[in-house]
Amino acid sequence: MGKKATVEVMVDGGKATAGPALGGTLGPLKVNIGQVISQLNEKTKDFAGMKVPAKVIVDTESKEFTITIGTPPSSDLIKKEVNLEKGSGEPDKVKVAVISMEQVIKVAKMKSSSLIVNNLKSATKVVVGTCNSLGILVEGKDPKAVMREIDEGKYDNVINAGKTEPDAEKKKKFQTMTVELQTKSKELQKQKAEAKAAAEAEAAAKVAATPAAGATPVAGTPTPTAAPQKKETAKTEKK
Repeated sequence: MGKKATVEVMVDGGKATAGPALGGTLGPLKVNIGQVISQLNEKTKDFAGMKVPAKVIVDTESKEFTITIGTPPSSDLIKKEVNLEKGSGEPDKVKVAVISMEQVIKVAKMKSSSLIVNNLKSATKVVVGTCNSLGILVEGKDPKAVMREIDEGKYDNVINAGKTEPDAEKKKKFQTMTVELQTKSKELQKQKAEAKAAAEAEAAAKVAATPAAGATPVAGTPTPTAAPQKKETAKTEKK
């Protein structure tokens, strides 16, 4: 058995390619890149649309390899759960989705091995904190309030049960709420864009209406004249 070389990569779930980032790193090891790509895509296909950390461990003599897959960032897993492209630009003011506690637990279970926590309850709190930074409500509530409720033991039963899917009625309710929140968010973005465009247009108009220093007056524009000075009558000194 030869020396091991480990290559750490970040790939698109199910869509890894032999591009410069991957091919350029594995090429010098003379491993079968096609086989590596095939296995990476098979192992990450469930994470489509997300960036997935992976390790390719190569035996430098036999050229055999093994692949270990990590999990995408919590934020990506959360967004996938609520079918969200990106989080809120103003998470404290504008909410963009609603996630159930069951879905939070699902993400917590997936990330628990990479989080610095010692139990599922703590991992769940970490995920709720990420929801807060994304502008996502948990159980229809502000994530900060849910954090307090977790500490109070309100969700102990569901966390201990490890349930990862909400019932159909709750899921439908939260999906409807998410659509409404995203509609409001898009409308706010549109209003802000229009207000910004109007402000820029007004500023540009003011600049255009203000003549530059030293500019030549436009033909037909009266040129200000100096006020006529009174002529002083010379006094003749009498001799």
